[in-house]
Amino acid sequence: MKKLPILDLVFYLVIPLLIWNEGRDLIGDYYAILLSTVPGILYTFYRFFVEKQFNVTGLFIITTMLIGAVVDLLSGDAEAMLWNNVYYGGGIGLFFLLSSLIRKPIAMYFSIDIAYLQGYARQDSYMLYTKKGLFVYFQLLNLLFAFRSFTMSGLKAVLIETYGVEQYDRILFMMNVAGWIFTGIIFIAYIVVGKKTMEFVTRLQAAPDNAG
Repeated sequence: MKKLPILDLVFYLVIPLLIWNEGRDLIGDYYAILLSTVPGILYTFYRFFVEKQFNVTGLFIITTMLIGAVVDLLSGDAEAMLWNNVYYGGGIGLFFLLSSLIRKPIAMYFSIDIAYLQGYARQDSYMLYTKKGLFVYFQLLNLLFAFRSFTMSGLKAVLIETYGVEQYDRILFMMNVAGWIFTGIIFIAYIVVGKKTMEFVTRLQAAPDNAG
């Protein structure tokens, strides 16, 4: 597990930057950017199968990456590819919002997957997380995911306008830094929600007659 942050850094930033800097003169901006996304995609697929993430979380990651890859391939040129990623990121944010509106927050299902890995049955976790008084925290967590998607898309749009395709390495670096910051925020949010869940369970156990 300690190697994961280093591997993330290598496959999501170091190798893509190397491909961009060394490849753009040989194959052009568009294909250099396109090729720079391959290591991260392959690494994600590898982790998906090795860690056996055959659940909502894994399915979400793989599906969004596959759609993103198709968007990249269909873009046609480097600038269009970057802007299409902005729009796609906004679309993912809307997806999170929609899941909240229909009261099926995706972030809650991520939490169910985490609980399952800890030995808790999915149905038991679902019944617990959807109880009044606890469900709101998963809605807020889901809104945080939506906020992340919208913010990252907005940031990328600003960076494209500021630096353009020619300075893609700066865009990639800043987007990765922003992504890590949001990862830390979401990690803390999950800890808070986990604490709220334990407190909720404790109250239920203290008042079994009110558990239903």
